Amino acid sequence: MTAPGIRAALAADPGLGAGNVLHKLIEHGAPLDGPGMTFDTAVDDHPAGHALTLGELRDAVAARAAWLSAQGVGPRDPVAVYVTTAADCFLHFMALNWLGAIPALMNPNLPGDVAAEYIRRLRAVGLLTDAEHRRLLARSDRGLELGFRIDAVYDVTQTPAGDPAAAPAPYRHADDDPIAITHSSGTTRMPAAVTQTHGNLFVGTRLQRLRKPKARGTDRILSVLPAPHAAGIMAINHALCNRSDLLYLSRPDDGAAVVDAIERWRPTGVFGFAVTWAELARIDLASRAVDSVSLWYNTGDCAHEPHIRHLVAVGSHETVTREGVQRVPGSMFVDGLGSSEMGHSAFHITHTPDTERYGRCVGQTHDFVEIKLLDPQTGDEVPVGEVGLCGMKSASLSPGYWNDSLNTYRNRRNGYYLTGDLLYRDEEGYFYHVDRMVDAVDLGGGRWLYTAMSEERILKDCPDILDCTVVAVPTDDGVVTDVLLTLHPWADPDADWEPAVRGSLSAAAGATLRRVLVIGEDQLVVGPTGKVRKFLMRQRHAAAAAAAATPVAAAAANSAATQVATPVAQESGAL
Repeated sequence: MTAPGIRAALAADPGLGAGNVLHKLIEHGAPLDGPGMTFDTAVDDHPAGHALTLGELRDAVAARAAWLSAQGVGPRDPVAVYVTTAADCFLHFMALNWLGAIPALMNPNLPGDVAAEYIRRLRAVGLLTDAEHRRLLARSDRGLELGFRIDAVYDVTQTPAGDPAAAPAPYRHADDDPIAITHSSGTTRMPAAVTQTHGNLFVGTRLQRLRKPKARGTDRILSVLPAPHAAGIMAINHALCNRSDLLYLSRPDDGAAVVDAIERWRPTGVFGFAVTWAELARIDLASRAVDSVSLWYNTGDCAHEPHIRHLVAVGSHETVTREGVQRVPGSMFVDGLGSSEMGHSAFHITHTPDTERYGRCVGQTHDFVEIKLLDPQTGDEVPVGEVGLCGMKSASLSPGYWNDSLNTYRNRRNGYYLTGDLLYRDEEGYFYHVDRMVDAVDLGGGRWLYTAMSEERILKDCPDILDCTVVAVPTDDGVVTDVLLTLHPWADPDADWEPAVRGSLSAAAGATLRRVLVIGEDQLVVGPTGKVRKFLMRQRHAAAAAAAATPVAAAAANSAATQVATPVAQESGAL
């Protein structure tokens, strides 16, 4: 069957969902020698970079499913997956889904103590891990006392030994069956465990990818999304359903490695998070062979304008001319705003070299999403042009947090899921993201300091600044703001950056500015996905301010900062 015919058959299949794409492809006649997946590490007897066919992918997954089944893993068993490589993450995700088990995919950058407490809260019946992460867990305060038998810790080097022919019949999922537990980025506290179902995590793929023409730039996809994220699952299902070639990198935080992979593998599309585009902003892409790329696809946090412009200025795309279809310089960047809880980005906007609608515009909503901007106090919808808390209704939403009904219901209001994002809408129906609720600061008198929008303005106005972080700290005398800068290599680190930064800020934000500091990356506190942990940055700055006052106050502030910085001491939450 042809690729369009397979896409049509999949689109019409009501049983297709996020947990059985591999089986449904084969059931609908996808050729076994067609595209499966490519990884940057070896898979069984195949070397790194080998393009697994659909049949080879099926055999690798079946072997792991057979091995796990022999260990007693079965339907509804939550099994944590704490591994290094994208290959180990996805092959075991598919194998556990084959059995009807529930893979809890964990970011490999989670510290051992956080991971141990997270697994304990999951009440997982098993753990799939590798030597590196087993050592991290063993060194944590909790060790491997995770609330389940030590013999239920499975080494991922053993699972390929299963016999593919011995794999049981694939589990038949219903729409509301859990097929994964993914976690939030953990930028404020212990990551929240987000339940993903067979149905909710496939809404975007079904409605946006299968029932509409195949998107330009998706014939050959390089994914630099974090593999354990909900976006990672959607990326592999997107590629498999559309019969696209897919290379998945295990280290999305390494900008140089991403560019090397583009030059070597020649993708037409690159999927990633905003942190990846900030990494690529360090590199002179005009001097690199990135002309194959026609699409950059972003989800999670929306991207900054200078980083987008840096990307769309390179690459190439096809256009119709008097001489016929030709490939010309310049690419497109599809931006959105999403989260693990949303299940799929709620918004979309496409930028090209000629785009002028920026200012943290995240575009308009997808057809399957309803958005209302709500007053955080009353829950009433705010008028056009006024900032409100984002409330979302969609079939793509996660049903809630695993083992955490408190936060599942705390983040719902009048039937809407509260995403924690602050936005406003213009008269044309375009939405603009100004901040996360936890990062915005009430200055009184109806004035607010929006840290994300402040960072956007600084980066737009100051081209020598590569990236910046705005940290607002409440003090006894009011709010003070420190702006932390990382510079492009050509910029002067000893220059006085304060006037330019102050000039970029709103009057309300500028009035709180205390200092502008050029820092090294090692001074930023980041979470497992590379996002800056402003919550902890504020605590660090509060401790530093106290240290400048009295030794006693410094000790108290440092004690408080330590408690906040110890994720296992925090209750999980979404926002």
